[in-house]
Amino acid sequence: MTLLFFAITFLLIDYYVFQGILLITQKWTPTWKSIAQFGFWIPTAVGILALLWWTFGDPYRYSPNFRNWVITGLAAMYFSKLFAVAILFVDDFQRGVRWVASLFYRGSSGDLPGQSIPRSEFLAKTALIAASVPFGTMAYGIISGAHDYRLRRIVLKLPNLPHSFDGIRIGQVSDIHSGSFFNKTAVRGGVEMIMNEKPDVIFFTGDLVNNEASEVTDYINVFNKLRAPYGVFSVTGNHDYGDYHLWPSEEAKRQNFKDLIAAHQLLGFNLLMNENHFLEIDGDKVAIIGIENWGGGRFSKYGKLDKAHAGTDEASVKLLLSHDPSHWDAEVRPSYPDIDLMFSGHTHGFQFGVEIGNLKWSPSQYAYKQWAGLHQEGSQYLYVNRGFGYLGYPGRIGMPPELTILELKRA
Repeated sequence: MTLLFFAITFLLIDYYVFQGILLITQKWTPTWKSIAQFGFWIPTAVGILALLWWTFGDPYRYSPNFRNWVITGLAAMYFSKLFAVAILFVDDFQRGVRWVASLFYRGSSGDLPGQSIPRSEFLAKTALIAASVPFGTMAYGIISGAHDYRLRRIVLKLPNLPHSFDGIRIGQVSDIHSGSFFNKTAVRGGVEMIMNEKPDVIFFTGDLVNNEASEVTDYINVFNKLRAPYGVFSVTGNHDYGDYHLWPSEEAKRQNFKDLIAAHQLLGFNLLMNENHFLEIDGDKVAIIGIENWGGGRFSKYGKLDKAHAGTDEASVKLLLSHDPSHWDAEVRPSYPDIDLMFSGHTHGFQFGVEIGNLKWSPSQYAYKQWAGLHQEGSQYLYVNRGFGYLGYPGRIGMPPELTILELKRA
């Protein structure tokens, strides 16, 4: 039934937009008219075949990346055509109103306001232009936005920061989603950007893969270049557990997670699984607390903050790595007021939004109170990284991938 619903929907949208194509091409030469009119239906045929493959085949047979491209192509094509449908509908609506009026008007049709006109060629052209704008924007978001890495530098003053840690520079990377990458050279460039900043320590806040640990295999030799004098510390995100993948058995899923843990080791990451680690300089200590994913609502709650927090009393400053920012309001602030700063990711800023000066908007804000950037409540802080990679739609529009350098200063 799902296949039938989408197939009929696609055909109805295409048939309606095709009326505009017929109008625009009516004065073209027979050859170009045929090319345009027959060519219009080729993407439709490909879309129907993709739906059949999706329903009766194995979407993961080739690669998760191939699956994402199929979804993205269909979504971009038909989302864009809806803009054309809206404009064509306006044209048809005014024509329909005139037709209904003519049924009740006793004078000649020429006496009606305006003229009885056929479908407007101008509006048909406008409809196709309107459809090309979102399609072009989505294409640009893939070609340019996906790997348009931006460095964000933040200076944060903490009153309890030991003198020895004054000026320590923390690099944060989050949401790599290695199974989505299509440009290894660009990804390598992103890693080089943050390494050129020479951070003292690096935090990775989860989602190394989309579903399968094998996704990161081709990128081990890229992300193992993340190095810092005081180490690289990481935690798991909701996608790292394979919860969104259909596994042949529970054992296969468990083995996948073991392979994911092994990948962190190959990368040289110090994976914190509900545990903590002390950074010590000249006798001063700062605690790095790392938990497994803990998310609000439907997201998994593998994290055990009570276990990870235990034994950190001697640290004057506590830094928490927790993938999902909803954890901050749900558990961290109410129960752990001694955690000074939490690092998160997860939201990606929806990979779409507007950030110009003080104007910040993204659909992500309707799901997350803290969806990007630095937040403060009382003496506690949260930083939400916008993500390094992408998921689903292989691009970003107005929400470029982020590399964070956060410098801690003594207040």
